Amino acid sequence: MDAWARLSEDDEREFARLDAAFEAGEELIDEGGAEFGTWAHVRFCAEPADERRRALVEQAASDEQEWDRITVTGLWRVSAYTRHSGHADEAAFYRVPLAAAASLPYAERRLALRWWAPDPLRRYHERLWEVIGDQVTALLTEPETAGPAEAVRNVVWEEDRFSALMAGEFATRLGSPDVLPLLRHWATATTARPSARWLAKAAALLGDAALDLIPDVLQALEAHREATLPAPYSRGERTETVFLRERTATTLRGLIWTCELIDEPWVTPLLGDVAVTTGTGIGGSGANARSELLANAAIGVLSRRGGLEVVAQLARVQAKVRKKTILAAVDRTLNEVAGQAGLSPEQLLDRTVPTFGLGPGGTRTEQGLCLSLDGRITFEGRKTIPKTVDKELLAEFRATAKELKQVVPAERFRVERALATERIWRWRDVCEHFLDHPVTGALARGLIWEILQGPAGLPIEGGQGWALTDPAGRRIQPSPDTPVLLWHPIAHTVEEVRGWRDHLIANDLRQPFKQAFREVYLLTPAEERTRDHSRRFARHLLRYGQAKALLTGRGWTGMSLGHWGWEYGSHEAEATKELPGGLTAHWDFHLDEDSFDRDGGGTASICVSGDLRFRSEGRVVPLAEVPPLTLSEVLRDADLAVGVTSTGLDPEGHGEYWESYGFGDLSESAEVRRDALSRLLPRLSIAGRCTLDGRFLHVKGELRTYKIHLGSGNILMEPNDAYLCIVPGGGGDQVFLPFEEDGGMLSLILSKAFLLAADTEITDPSITRQIR
Repeated sequence: MDAWARLSEDDEREFARLDAAFEAGEELIDEGGAEFGTWAHVRFCAEPADERRRALVEQAASDEQEWDRITVTGLWRVSAYTRHSGHADEAAFYRVPLAAAASLPYAERRLALRWWAPDPLRRYHERLWEVIGDQVTALLTEPETAGPAEAVRNVVWEEDRFSALMAGEFATRLGSPDVLPLLRHWATATTARPSARWLAKAAALLGDAALDLIPDVLQALEAHREATLPAPYSRGERTETVFLRERTATTLRGLIWTCELIDEPWVTPLLGDVAVTTGTGIGGSGANARSELLANAAIGVLSRRGGLEVVAQLARVQAKVRKKTILAAVDRTLNEVAGQAGLSPEQLLDRTVPTFGLGPGGTRTEQGLCLSLDGRITFEGRKTIPKTVDKELLAEFRATAKELKQVVPAERFRVERALATERIWRWRDVCEHFLDHPVTGALARGLIWEILQGPAGLPIEGGQGWALTDPAGRRIQPSPDTPVLLWHPIAHTVEEVRGWRDHLIANDLRQPFKQAFREVYLLTPAEERTRDHSRRFARHLLRYGQAKALLTGRGWTGMSLGHWGWEYGSHEAEATKELPGGLTAHWDFHLDEDSFDRDGGGTASICVSGDLRFRSEGRVVPLAEVPPLTLSEVLRDADLAVGVTSTGLDPEGHGEYWESYGFGDLSESAEVRRDALSRLLPRLSIAGRCTLDGRFLHVKGELRTYKIHLGSGNILMEPNDAYLCIVPGGGGDQVFLPFEEDGGMLSLILSKAFLLAADTEITDPSITRQIR
């Protein structure tokens, strides 16, 4: 039987034959097999008072035969859907299902009986548990005769890749007499948080062997990723993406809770790693969580441990995770810790960024080894590290490098968020927690700081401490209590913005993100007419997965599209982002009418952008009432999403949208790119071959003259504007840019310009064939 919603033709014929024989009063004593057992069970559940049918059920249950998992699952479903509660012989409804399940290997039994395992049976079917609970427990309990793996499997069931790891690589340690009782206790972690009694028992069972094992399991969990597995109720034709099954996650939650009892330096950073891994969505992004259960467990333990050392880990979760309920738990924890310290959550984060032992220059040097802020480790200036280096010191450096690669992007995200929300500091706090700090200082020293309603400058260290200098070299010395904020071009004149951009280029100053070259988005006449919504970035065809990941990384949630249920609206979604002042940005997306056929009903590949609007307290806010900086930053997110994920960027694209986007008018981000290019070109070795004209960078080669579009990077060749397809590759010429790029389009345009300026040296036949 393939499914319990229908019978196969062979099943129907067999059921009809047996029905006819039964109605004719024939003896069916010689009948047997899975088809007969299925028929006997189904017909008995329909007429349980019939003694002849009861006898046939007993006959089928005692018949030794092989069953397949899907049919066994179906037998249990038939029992579940039959009204038999309180029946005089309630166990009779499970005679055949129990016997059939007993014929399966243990792994198959556990899949077939996922919803009839002891825990859910006790919780949701208390009376039935009293009737068949002992039989179900015995059925699912593997004899522990051959070694510790069976004992571990009896706890975690080996339903996913991680439980297989626990019953494999970790089986000897988890199944040892010193740890096995604690493992079984971990499996009872079925509540939202541990009780005092639960923790007391864990403390009594926690020994040295478990203390050595727990960090190893957590490190494996931090590195664990989802896998594609057969769906539980299919014969293999259907699959699903699985991170952890519920039973595995419950056991690991107990392990995480036990960390509350451990006072070791590895606990806090490792719980932070686990919270980030389990709190992020499938593939490492998205508004969902791989395991919200485990992310909340890790955050809960960090919360109860308290202290300033947990703050850096919570900041990492804030930067990476987009699941609202998890972020709410992080916010609560930060508020609690901040309240205990008499600070705001942001002030707390400022004060708790670890230094990692780095010096003022952002490096740590010891015994010839040098660790840099970007996580690189060298030995006396060389990348190759000799085998004679102290192994413990090298391991420590590598562990620190791993943490730096996580913390630095999180701090960059936090500082850029402060720019977008106009956060205000006192100058003394900027000096102490940013400029003098080896980690945050690397970011803050490259940014323009502005005295509130006063002058602005780049930080410079002098005899009287940190001061600010403007492009003209004038020195500004704020007093310790002076309120300052990060400079944003939206509040300044075109001349002032131009002055800062020239200053950065002239002095080879690189900012950690776009500040002086930041795009500004002012209300347009079209938006004044539409009044309460913007269509500036509507009607774009975007690569769905890439757009979702990019927007998720910038704090947007809710962008979930697919083909699983168009009748329920799966083809439409609204991405949202929480903003200062109680505002929320809402951006519509949908799948186009060709999407299902294009994707073959699988994962959505392309989505269409729609209107963007703002809401506050349930009402739509007119665009003119949205603070200009808030409006600009939201539209900047939209422009970035389009500029990075548009199908108009496809080097081998075609169609009306591709033509329109690939060679059309420039967006604000492309206009800023044009401005940056105008300043960079005179410094380049190919300056004599390049000119900027409208939407294009013109490059004169020996064979042709080329026009590179400043929005898409697409290329036309003169004299007939023939399209030149160049698929981007790795590497290329490294040109100084005054900011770290989002999307890398400026670097791509420059690499194409260098390539085409020397077109006679191109050897790639796919390119030379088009040119010649």
